[in-house]
Amino acid sequence: MTHRQRILAALNHNPPDRIPIDFSGHRSSGIAALVYPKLRRMLGLPEKPIRVYDLIQQLAIVDDDVLDIFNVDTIELGRGFALEEDDWKDWELPDGTPCQIPAWCQPQKQTGEWIILNENGHVAGRMPKGAIYFEQTWFPLADGREHRTIETMLNTTMWSMESTAAPPGPVSDKVLRKGAQKLRQHTDRAILGLFGGNLLETGQMFYRHDNFFMLLAAEPAKTHKFLDNLVALHLKNLEKFLSLVGESIDIIVFGDDLGMQTGPQISPKMYREFFKARHRILWNKVKQLANVKVMLHCCGGIKQLLPDLIDAGLDAVNPVQISCRGMDTATLKKEFGKDITFWGGGCDTSYYLPNSSPRQIKEHVKRQIEILSPGGGFVFQQVHNILANVPPESIIAMFEAVNSF
Repeated sequence: MTHRQRILAALNHNPPDRIPIDFSGHRSSGIAALVYPKLRRMLGLPEKPIRVYDLIQQLAIVDDDVLDIFNVDTIELGRGFALEEDDWKDWELPDGTPCQIPAWCQPQKQTGEWIILNENGHVAGRMPKGAIYFEQTWFPLADGREHRTIETMLNTTMWSMESTAAPPGPVSDKVLRKGAQKLRQHTDRAILGLFGGNLLETGQMFYRHDNFFMLLAAEPAKTHKFLDNLVALHLKNLEKFLSLVGESIDIIVFGDDLGMQTGPQISPKMYREFFKARHRILWNKVKQLANVKVMLHCCGGIKQLLPDLIDAGLDAVNPVQISCRGMDTATLKKEFGKDITFWGGGCDTSYYLPNSSPRQIKEHVKRQIEILSPGGGFVFQQVHNILANVPPESIIAMFEAVNSF
């Protein structure tokens, strides 16, 4: 099987020839830039510029030589862009290590910390001294003023600003289409196109978490109006996105963190009232427009929400956060394994990867694969990004375990 065939077999619940692997195929399966050069050195690979493509999460581009060593089957659409030297500019990581960031990113140093200013001059995000990620500090609707349109507000939040965008970045429709087509022609890896389409999270990014929870509970009519306008914008952007790249990608990635460590952020009843029908509209539209699979990146304990997510048309869920309440791997596979692909859950990144010996990591990974892989419907990925405190030998042990199957 080719890389792409292997991923699609798993998504279609057919047993592939080996365990399909995702590493850096999207912005929640990558690696912190602070640990990436250590990994390259331990693998005996030559030094390369550290390119931080996701400024907010401080994620490094994983080079082809690493993808080849680990037998990775995926690649993000963004890797087909920003391929020239002048697409990048010099910066430094929080520990002072030299790196590069996209030329259009515009962080500024202010009183010992890095900040991101939005188009209105507000501090949209900040990375305090000693921190290793940016945090959102501007919520356009937190003050209760709602005279602005959703489209107007989108580029004022840290997560949506063009000045923090990862590649492809702010490119024309023509460049996006041609870049996607060229990547398709030059790789047999499954291509993931990141769309977003967040619903709950966009409300939280606009209103702030506490305010949006209160809106959901106390003002349902106002919430429905907000979400209707948001879905209309997502549909417009979705049609444009898939008209440009739909023939070049295999999976479209939506995002909505519906869970937390102790279970869902909202009840199944609230999910059904506000979000299920809207997810169904978006995911059905995808399948009308392109021959691609729909994956939702959805952190936390979401077992109670899976029946409704599946019913709404979801093909794959990520990152399968197995350390959360209710996310027992065997139970998830037994109850939902025939209906959805578990894209993740292969290695716990909160405890095992940073704290265990290589032998313990291999045993853990082996157990996870033995539970999740039978009958297809599983793509190996560690639970979310590999963070800066993970020893490189632990990363290598994890991938050695997967590739031993």
